[in-house]
Amino acid sequence: MDIKIQHLTKNYGVQKAVDNISFEVKTGEILGFLGPNGAGKTTTMKIITGYIESNGGDVTIGGQSVRSGKTKKYIGYLPEHNPLYHEMPVIDYLGFCASIQGINKTAIPGRIHEMVRVCGLNDEKHKKIGELSKGYRQRVGLAQAMIHDPEILILDEPTTGLDPNQIVEIRELIKNIGKEKTVILSTHILPEVEATCDRILIINKGKIVADGTAATLRKQAQGKQVLNVKIEDADVNTVFEKLKSLPTVAMVDILDAANNRFEVQSIQDAVSNKEVFRLCVKNNWSLTEMIPFETRLEDIFRDLTLN
Repeated sequence: MDIKIQHLTKNYGVQKAVDNISFEVKTGEILGFLGPNGAGKTTTMKIITGYIESNGGDVTIGGQSVRSGKTKKYIGYLPEHNPLYHEMPVIDYLGFCASIQGINKTAIPGRIHEMVRVCGLNDEKHKKIGELSKGYRQRVGLAQAMIHDPEILILDEPTTGLDPNQIVEIRELIKNIGKEKTVILSTHILPEVEATCDRILIINKGKIVADGTAATLRKQAQGKQVLNVKIEDADVNTVFEKLKSLPTVAMVDILDAANNRFEVQSIQDAVSNKEVFRLCVKNNWSLTEMIPFETRLEDIFRDLTLN
């Protein structure tokens, strides 16, 4: 089921939390929704779920506006601050969630069993939620979001509090779910986004500042090539000066003088590999390493949101 956001706006007094944004999420797509704190992510997700109303624009799910109130049954939602009834045992809580989602009574035990299995809750299922660790509480939150087998999952920081092994398990779970469902995933763990999401959307100060795959965002951000180079059989200062003089080189840094390691940054839209190689051949230096530096998603995120 597709989600379509058109000219969405949300104000809190004079502050625009969401500022006229538009995008679509297709069935079977996992969208990584990124942004710094206060960027408008959670507000947008709450509008999509029908939890709050927008001041302008609209969200349609399968062609139906969220304003109709008829789209909530298609959505599973895990909020940023996972609201749970701590005095309830896990199984009772999931049964309660299934009943308020309108699942047939005869089907509820099967759905509980499936969610306990999928979310790794078997050893904890008879405990009260208040007795669980933060990680297991998060698993219970995921289970309640999926208990009614929704076509859309809105997950706000779903791996908060999980250990590295649990994060991998939940990541695989989300990837498998995303083969058939529409998923919007908000997180601050950027490697998780690359490992899980088909597409990345970055929002800052209520506006969309990037939209594309991780590879696309890297390609757009690179522009200047950066090489990590090790040149042996040469004086470090001589190499430094000669590297700086190359026509395609914008900047050179000495990373490790003792081992003749340098960082070579090219001018905009240029590459320096061949010139560095030819320089070494000409001066009879040993070029033992030349490694292109790949722009990290963290660096792209910082460049787009630190303004």
